[in-house]
Amino acid sequence: MDQAVEAWLRWVPRWEPATHRGRVAPCRRCLGSPILSAAGIGANTPHGVQHGLSTRMKTIVDHAVAYYTARNLPMLQRELDDQAARNRARSYRPTEDLDPEFDGLPLDPEPVPGAPFLFTIAGLADDAADQLPPLPPLTEEAKIALRQEVALADEYANMVGREICGILLRHRLHIQAAISQHVEPQIEALLAELTQSLDSPFDPDAA
Repeated sequence: MDQAVEAWLRWVPRWEPATHRGRVAPCRRCLGSPILSAAGIGANTPHGVQHGLSTRMKTIVDHAVAYYTARNLPMLQRELDDQAARNRARSYRPTEDLDPEFDGLPLDPEPVPGAPFLFTIAGLADDAADQLPPLPPLTEEAKIALRQEVALADEYANMVGREICGILLRHRLHIQAAISQHVEPQIEALLAELTQSLDSPFDPDAA
């Protein structure tokens, strides 16, 4: 936890406001995240700043759940191993080895009306996955057992998430200070530049 927060704190000074068009769809990882709330990051904080921290915390949860699953949930572990082997066989894997700030985000920009893409990264990834044989089907008994193990894994993930929220309270002041020092001034500068670039209808000196 401490190392993940420190890595995010080292990254924040390098953050810059995005200049491309924003997305319409909200990020399911960050929207309403209790982890971000525990860290003191408000909804008005730029999404890139939020996403960098939430992704690092999700990695911690994922590793804890993977360890728990390997020790206690053999059927779910077998399914995950089969899926991982299938993924490794794909010829194109664009979502692997991404920096935390980009992990989990859509692969392609929002389409522009009237200007369709010739191809998309997500489409190429789907085509690579479709070329692989499907996983063997499960019996009804196996499906029931697998759903039970998935529920146990979800319960454990929620428990780890609650522990992370408690630990993040210790880092709250450092996180908020980093946003105040490195993020908010850039947002204020953008707003000031935008204000200067617009003609005020109430300015008597305007031409």
